[in-house]
Amino acid sequence: TWSISNSPVVPPISNTPPHHGSTANNTNTKDTKTHTHATIQTMRYDIAFFLCCCRSFLSSSDENESYYDLLGVPPTATPEELKRAYKRQSLLMHPDKLAQKGQTVTAADRDRFTRMRNAYEVLSDPRRRETYDAIGERGMKWVEEPLSVDPQELAHNFATSSVYDRSKIFAIFLAVYVAVFLLPILVCLMADGELGPGARWTVVLIPLWLWDVIILFYHSRVILMGPIKRPDHIPEEEWVDPLPMWKRVLAICRFALLVLFEVLLALQLDGFIRAPWWLIFLPIFLWEFIALRKKILLANMSVVTHEELELAIGKKFTECSPAEKEDIHRRFIVVPTNEGSIYEAACRLRSEATGDIIRILARIIFSVLLVLNLELQLDWSWWLVFLPIWCMAFCIVGAAFRRFSEAQAEAAQRDPETFGNAEQEAANGWAPSTSYAKMDESKKDGQPQPLSDEERDELKAKVMHSAYRAVGTCFSQCFFLFLMCLLIAKIEGAGYSSVLIISPFLIFGGVLLCCLACTIFCITEVDENAGMADFDSNVNQAAAAAGYGTTDYDTNNSYQPPNQQPQQQDTQGSASSYSNDCRTPVESTWDPEYGQVWTSEKRDEPSSTPVEMETLEQIPLDDVKDVEKPTENPSFDLD
Repeated sequence: TWSISNSPVVPPISNTPPHHGSTANNTNTKDTKTHTHATIQTMRYDIAFFLCCCRSFLSSSDENESYYDLLGVPPTATPEELKRAYKRQSLLMHPDKLAQKGQTVTAADRDRFTRMRNAYEVLSDPRRRETYDAIGERGMKWVEEPLSVDPQELAHNFATSSVYDRSKIFAIFLAVYVAVFLLPILVCLMADGELGPGARWTVVLIPLWLWDVIILFYHSRVILMGPIKRPDHIPEEEWVDPLPMWKRVLAICRFALLVLFEVLLALQLDGFIRAPWWLIFLPIFLWEFIALRKKILLANMSVVTHEELELAIGKKFTECSPAEKEDIHRRFIVVPTNEGSIYEAACRLRSEATGDIIRILARIIFSVLLVLNLELQLDWSWWLVFLPIWCMAFCIVGAAFRRFSEAQAEAAQRDPETFGNAEQEAANGWAPSTSYAKMDESKKDGQPQPLSDEERDELKAKVMHSAYRAVGTCFSQCFFLFLMCLLIAKIEGAGYSSVLIISPFLIFGGVLLCCLACTIFCITEVDENAGMADFDSNVNQAAAAAGYGTTDYDTNNSYQPPNQQPQQQDTQGSASSYSNDCRTPVESTWDPEYGQVWTSEKRDEPSSTPVEMETLEQIPLDDVKDVEKPTENPSFDLD
């Protein structure tokens, strides 16, 4: 969206020459020169960050002719000078002008003119010109069209980059590691009393305040960027803003509630305020209820096709007003058909919303128990207070295995021969819900229709994916419960440090950082011909020992293919001369029945007299075509 709203617009080229005698025009030219000079002197922060991150992926210099050389102007040229140079170069390089002069217009001439015109479009825009001056033509193309960059070129540039450029990339990953783990480490040290009696939570949570400021700035920018422009390929009557203003305002309000809770909690812990705990947790309750309402609406949405939607509303979707379209998007999930990946993704979205409702309810109940324990000083066991968290984890694992069983039941119903083991589970009540009702359509006369190989493979992949998700969810929830046990034991008075609770994340992050360092600093460019000289010498030694000729290796890495013209073989020559002539290979193909067949020969019908394989070495090359294939495949040593 930002790129659409801030896309550079190339000013139209006027055929009217500038009026140099005009005072106003001279003033504008002077102001333009001053602005251009200031723009060139001051580099934008986004370009500076791009150079810091991606300098190692950019080549040291562009091989093509620079844009300034194409236009014939210096790098300090003003916009008026660029316009005059563009007109001058157009008269010299335009294909029509070249044809009028009697010159033959080639593809290279057209490409050069196109590139010159592109150079003027870039340099006439101050923002794109600054980007070009900073990172060159290839870097600018990478910024504007990331998918057009050749990955092999990026890998080559990175392998040949300097240690300094790679150090900047590693410094960015190191800064991310510190920014992520600094706050948890400070909180653990503060909870253990390692920071001293004078430490305050408002100071310890400074990294959190910084994160909050960055996120609030992001939300404000989203609101200020205005409505999203309609893409050209979508008709105006079908366009619905995917991010309306009310959603943006609601998002920043939700985040403001979370920030308010953090501030009130820090002030309460430092003793600056003495408020009841239910008032401290009131913003977090509002935050959770807003999220709960959103997930309930999503879980209750109906998945319908376009035909079913028009039948339900009584008219076509294109005839609806913007308010009606927005209401439709709140109540329905419109899919093309009742089958396929899009339909399954919509059903998965509803099931995930149901899981989110369970998580939100568990967090709300946990917050209520926590407030009661703190406000009324009931002295409940913290294992009891965290009981909703245990229930939430078990519900998540059960839902994952439930989806796996449904996938198995669907596979068994569509392909009983391959997935027959799931029939018993389907009979025991694990049959899929309404989202799989479309499976009844695949039956004919009470029997499922046979599946093709692609459908069977797709069904297997779906079952395997569901199994992986179930197992992954089980392991992740077990790890989460293990951390919760460490936390509750610490709250109950365990003697270990609070850093032990987050130590798995610290260890994993440290190992990942070390792997990144090895990857960044140890990658070098490998010569494709490295070791070929030693390999060729070993081959020559082996060939000489076997009685064959040697091969020639050009140390300058300028390999030339051998002569492909077959030499005339003496039909009366001996086997030794035939072996020496193998130094000049001829084109051949391998036939499973006849062995190696030379393309310069025509195979005739084999004779009726079989010949043993051991005698083939004594037969000249031209006589091989008269040898009949053995009646049985003889066994011989490939060595």
